[in-house]
Amino acid sequence: MEQTSTHTEHRDDTASKIGMWLFIFTELLLFGGLFIVYSVYRFKNPVAFHLAAEELSKLIGTINTVILLISSMTVAMSISAIQLADRKKAILLLSGTITLALVFLVNKYFEWHGKFEHGLYPGSQELFDLGQGDILFFGLYFTMTGLHALHIIVGIIVLTVMLVKVIKKNIQSDNYAQLENAGLYWHLVDLIWIFLFPLFYLIS
Repeated sequence: MEQTSTHTEHRDDTASKIGMWLFIFTELLLFGGLFIVYSVYRFKNPVAFHLAAEELSKLIGTINTVILLISSMTVAMSISAIQLADRKKAILLLSGTITLALVFLVNKYFEWHGKFEHGLYPGSQELFDLGQGDILFFGLYFTMTGLHALHIIVGIIVLTVMLVKVIKKNIQSDNYAQLENAGLYWHLVDLIWIFLFPLFYLIS
């Protein structure tokens, strides 16, 4: 009877991981479609997209890229810590990941705030006066980075739930599938930004 229970638990963990990979695949399709749209419009409006990209802060973009890369490392290390039954280290690493995610959002807020102050947001008269290319660039910029920020917020919520479960010992060295799935989601968030960063900040 005990053997059946163990098999069921293993089967549920496998199913949850398959479900997470399917979710990641659909998210990649969504952002992949947006990347294609961006590429088409950039090809049609190269000068306008180049000049509009100059309005973005490469420094903030670079800092946020480093932040997400480090956060991917810390979440992976937290999973390794749980596997080694080092709960305190896992708690510390998860807390660090959540803190880095919050710093990312704060940086993004200040960047968006600066664009709003200069009237560079969808629907503004200033942006309308600049022309179609700028309207397309900043429309895609706010749509894609906004959607990514939403994924960051969801990730913070998920990681916070995982942190609580680790603290309460609901996630341990013999039961960490949920934390692995949370880690996969966070790596997805990081991967999406790795594509967003050069598209908007670096490609001239």
